[in-house]
Amino acid sequence: MTSLQALLGIEHPIVQGPFGGGLSSVELAGAVSDAGGLGSFGAHIMTPDEITDLVKQLEQRTSKPFGVNLWVPIPGEEVPPTQAEWRDHVERVAGVLAELGLPEPELPGIGPSFESQIEALLAAQPPVISFVMGVPPADVLAEAKARGIRTIGTATTADEAVAVAESGMDAVVASGSDAGGHRGAFLRPVEDSLVGTFSLIPQVRDAVSIPVIAAGGIADRRGVVAAMALGADAVQIGTGFLATTESGASDVHKAALLSEDAKVTVLTRLFSGRHARAIPNRLIRELAAAESAVAPYPWQGHLMMPIRRAAGHEGRADFVNLWSGQGAPLVRARSAAHYLESLLG
Repeated sequence: MTSLQALLGIEHPIVQGPFGGGLSSVELAGAVSDAGGLGSFGAHIMTPDEITDLVKQLEQRTSKPFGVNLWVPIPGEEVPPTQAEWRDHVERVAGVLAELGLPEPELPGIGPSFESQIEALLAAQPPVISFVMGVPPADVLAEAKARGIRTIGTATTADEAVAVAESGMDAVVASGSDAGGHRGAFLRPVEDSLVGTFSLIPQVRDAVSIPVIAAGGIADRRGVVAAMALGADAVQIGTGFLATTESGASDVHKAALLSEDAKVTVLTRLFSGRHARAIPNRLIRELAAAESAVAPYPWQGHLMMPIRRAAGHEGRADFVNLWSGQGAPLVRARSAAHYLESLLG
């Protein structure tokens, strides 16, 4: 048993990556936890009431430990664009909106605050809370500890891992640049923090004494063995679980993960305003020149949400955010329990 297994009370050193934006599901998290791993759920777009209800649902679904993930806010992102700036952002996707028969979206209000989200999550007392995009305030971590909640931070470099450890969090995810979805860099720009998983693991292992969870490009038993050999105490897998029957990913997204298209992934800001790894599609190719001009998070996400939903409803991969890690070609369609079993040899 590794130190991470003992810390979290899980049977196997397997953590399911937490997906935000509707890709997580209570059924997936529960299935992974029941199978002996740590099931997870991404709650960064949820309201406090939704978070309270989510934890209740997870507690009803599984008697085993599970985790809920939140994004630490980046200062300045809460400032909305001006109306003129919003018009420019809308104009950039006007052709897509017209093709899908959608009206031009209005500039939305700010969503739920991190402070209100974490207050609700601490009150709900899930077994584990994980964070990405930074280190939460000290009082948050102190309250989690007082309530017996284990905390996990995310690092994309060894320096970020040190920051996580020094904050007092219980474990750290070493998230390599191979990983799908959003990059969690917070000490330096994403472009300066693209360390591959199997270069990152031993650097983080040497830098901190807390348990290390390796993430990025790990999709089968070989990746698990390699990560553990390099010093990881567990692995976190996103793309592989995203392709399982229980995940909240759309049929078109799952089909893309299992297709030849998944052999190529790119980093893009086009869907949310933050860098995330995805399978390139028509929208990414046609708007590639606008990568540096799109609205920051969360405003770009608000702009793209109706496009993503409409395209997903119509089964069109052209305009959907097809999050994927570089290990996707190793993924197969199966249940979460069968997939977890395959990772154990």
